[in-house]
Amino acid sequence: MTIIRYIFRFIFFLVGLAAIVTILGVGFVMVRNTSTGTSITLAEGAPSVGHAPKDPEEFAIYVMLQSRADEINSPVSDDPTEVEFTIEQGESALAVAQKLQQAGLVSDANLFRQFLRYNQLDSSLEAGDYVLRRNMNMMEIGQALQKAIAKEVVVTIPEGWRAEEIADMLTEEGVMDGDAFLQVVRDGTAVSSNILFDRPSGKSYEGYLFPDTYRLPENGSPEDLIQRMLNNLASKLPTDAIEKASRRGLKLYDVLTVASIVEREAVFDDERPIIASVYLNRLQQGMYLQADPTVQYAMGYQPDSDQWWKTPVTLDEYSTVDSPYNTYLNPGLPPGPICNPGIDSILAVLNPADTNYLFFVAYGEGRHVFAETYEEHEKNVAVYQGQ
Repeated sequence: MTIIRYIFRFIFFLVGLAAIVTILGVGFVMVRNTSTGTSITLAEGAPSVGHAPKDPEEFAIYVMLQSRADEINSPVSDDPTEVEFTIEQGESALAVAQKLQQAGLVSDANLFRQFLRYNQLDSSLEAGDYVLRRNMNMMEIGQALQKAIAKEVVVTIPEGWRAEEIADMLTEEGVMDGDAFLQVVRDGTAVSSNILFDRPSGKSYEGYLFPDTYRLPENGSPEDLIQRMLNNLASKLPTDAIEKASRRGLKLYDVLTVASIVEREAVFDDERPIIASVYLNRLQQGMYLQADPTVQYAMGYQPDSDQWWKTPVTLDEYSTVDSPYNTYLNPGLPPGPICNPGIDSILAVLNPADTNYLFFVAYGEGRHVFAETYEEHEKNVAVYQGQ
């Protein structure tokens, strides 16, 4: 009897196994026959899983995924907080899934791994850094992990800095090799742009290095940064900038040159158009500009005081610094910009105040008093500087 009982149990087992295989086989055939050959979904309204099952093994995975569609399509949380996540080079899909579960981004590492496998996303995970959210479902996470975020560095270029100062900062902050940047700036040929259309031959990019905050790829090149600066400047200029400059007999390069002087002189925005008017009036009358910042630029770095802009400049230095940039000794504009001006100083030159001022003297915390005549200016100097 015992032997007969075992025989019957074995027969029932075989029948049951055959039934399961038949059901799976029929189901697989039905899915294959009814599929459009493009994509199917895990559940109504769910994202596409990409393809119909190709064989019984895939069909078994599909059945499992279908049974857990709600878990796949639902995020583990409604918390939108960003979470930094990294895939290391050579890391397997299973290891990635386990890390995601540990980080609380997926509910079941194995389920996520099978989901990736079925959708053929497991072999295309990209090593690198990502920013994920806890309210992303498995489909969204799987897709996000196909393209890593390029590592970036952020650098802010202050207004009124000369190229050497920018180069120093790039080195100090580890953005790039400042010496290499400065070499490209001084050479002035590696980067082209329509904004350079009237820049004299042989000139550097000084004046065009638009001050702003830039997001750069890690290990970015000087050419990339300079290109971004030139494009940024072009985008900030008003559409009638060339026309306005021409009305005053100026090229865009001249505007940037005057603006660079205004940038170094002005502390308060409301004075920029007035200071611009002084220099434009002096140019129109054929006077020497006598702009202190041009002397400072010509003197260059001062190791004793660790300054790029020597302060103060003495009266003797006004007359002894032998440089074409010294506007006390040379009439007209200096050979080019002495720094990289911001848009407010550029606009001040394009839209100067309507004045007859030819002089100004500083007082207080960067304010200036203006004069139309030299006699009036001398009185202002005596009052405000005690001379």
